[in-house]
Amino acid sequence: MLTINVAVLLTVVVLLRLRRRTEPRTRFDETFGVVLVLVLGVLLAPTSFGQWVLDLVGQLAHGITRASG
Repeated sequence: MLTINVAVLLTVVVLLRLRRRTEPRTRFDETFGVVLVLVLGVLLAPTSFGQWVLDLVGQLAHGITRASG
């Protein structure tokens, strides 16, 4: 039996959509892209990879804040 991870499938869809040339899009197309990325974020957040990304972004933000102050 073949199973498909929804997060992997959404990642492929998002990457395929990002490969398109940047041309004016319809409002629906922009909204659909935002919803796809948000759902992907929700699916990745509780995983160990999602926690690693969160820690990395937090460290970068902390470093930038410390450097500017």
